[in-house]
Amino acid sequence: MRTFSARLRRALHFDPEWLHLRATAVTMATVLGTYGWALLIERAAGLHVDSVIQAVVIASSLGRVQRVLDGADRLMACAVLPCAAAGGAELATLIQRHPTAGDAVFVLAMAGAIWLRRFGARATRAGTLLVLPLVAVLVLPGGTGPAGGHERTGWAAVMALVAVVWGALLTWAARRARLVPRPPAAEVTAAAAGPRRGGVPASTRMAAQMAAALAAAFTVGRMVWPDHWAWVVLTAFLVGSGARSRADVLVKGVWRTVGAAVGTVVAGALAGSFGPRSDAVVVLIFAVLAVATWLRELSYAYWAGCVTAVLSLLYDWFGQSPGGLLHTRLAGIAVGAVIGIAASWLVLPIRTSAAVRARTAAALAALTELLEADWHDGRAVHLARARFSHRVGQLAVTTAPLRILTAPPLPRALSVRRRRGVDALRAEAALRHCVEPVGDLATAATSAASTGSATSASAVSTSSAPGALADDPSLRGRRGEVAAHTLAVRRAIGRRPAPPGAPAAAPPAKTRPTGPQAAVAWEALAAIDTQLDVLTEVFGRPPIPPASHPAAATARP
Repeated sequence: MRTFSARLRRALHFDPEWLHLRATAVTMATVLGTYGWALLIERAAGLHVDSVIQAVVIASSLGRVQRVLDGADRLMACAVLPCAAAGGAELATLIQRHPTAGDAVFVLAMAGAIWLRRFGARATRAGTLLVLPLVAVLVLPGGTGPAGGHERTGWAAVMALVAVVWGALLTWAARRARLVPRPPAAEVTAAAAGPRRGGVPASTRMAAQMAAALAAAFTVGRMVWPDHWAWVVLTAFLVGSGARSRADVLVKGVWRTVGAAVGTVVAGALAGSFGPRSDAVVVLIFAVLAVATWLRELSYAYWAGCVTAVLSLLYDWFGQSPGGLLHTRLAGIAVGAVIGIAASWLVLPIRTSAAVRARTAAALAALTELLEADWHDGRAVHLARARFSHRVGQLAVTTAPLRILTAPPLPRALSVRRRRGVDALRAEAALRHCVEPVGDLATAATSAASTGSATSASAVSTSSAPGALADDPSLRGRRGEVAAHTLAVRRAIGRRPAPPGAPAAAPPAKTRPTGPQAAVAWEALAAIDTQLDVLTEVFGRPPIPPASHPAAATARP
């Protein structure tokens, strides 16, 4: 009972500073503004309502993407998204006129957008923008809008450009008013550099999984539900989209099915309450979409349920009763979820343990940067600290599905997998507990120098002089110990022995430095070292080089 009460309190306070709610307000302002402009363009150009729906779908997805876009990314979005929207309009017509060719182009386009992630963070964002109009193709009843000429292609690009510009203006104003935080700098979010290993890159694996899932979803959907194949394809895409590991796909698939079932039932109960083309349905759609955007940070199930309810209401607006299609929709969603999970588990799967190891090693690499940085350079110290915090957050996202999978009791046959999940959560908790002492360490290192530089040398102690913490021998030795401990954990994670001729660990520093800032730094290093001991328990010690084994030494001639 206490556990349930604690989880309920956390759920009710998942957004204590209303950051997610404020971001949702900016997103919905982008959506509503785009909707208004799209209505004006539709009436002026004599377009069909499918053009407006495509613009709204792009704007709602763009609202989440634009939170991490910087100035250069927005300029790129102004070029990429209109072209992608024009391509999406052409693809919708191709799917309706030539289904087989259209399905193949859709699969290749979606897989190609994911494959672009191998070229870095900016290419990843470009690939995300390319996907948005493709998703809009699946939203309309029947999967596409009416087959027409090419005249609406240019207007689709115009509406997408309006969404980008309008969203950029609103986000800029919200950041200036400090309603939403600024995204981390590109040098903070840059991937950790490491030795290249053999094997298929994660981006290629994810692209292959998506291609297999979509191909199977199109095949099954066309054969079983010719008029509603889009439900299977959309679900397969949502389950496999952005899948970080097999555990992530499994949890998303279950939440997608459960949430969609609830959303479909609720929307089906409201079916017939409003007439076709009712303005009340439009208002309700935007209200549910706002709730979905806000609660997505709490659980993917809320997002899945609300979005499914939005699609059901959209069918009701078109005059198609979602209640009569209840069983068909639920079956299509369930089949799509199974296809998405199977593709991610069977086609070049990304093991959860491998993803956790990679994220943990990346966070420890940032910690090493901080410990080995020149503490006279305050910018380098703060950059390393920001990188560490960012990568710990990425690790938390990767291990989040494991909290769900390890919660229920499992049979003895699955106890090994449960133990691996618990170990991954222990690693994430250890690094999360390092965030505060790392912040204290960075603050002490930079504040001592700034205090010393602002005060005359005769008025401050040695521990507060410029660069005192960087030059203090005992503190420098302690930094070296923690850095060596960090390197040992990184080698254990990568299962790499120490290179031949590596220096032995330095003896522990016995003399504690004096001074307030030095004491804070010493305590922070001790706290970090304690958490590194936890990581050593999880990942073990680095392997011993072959030449270091006694048996290998005696076997030599």
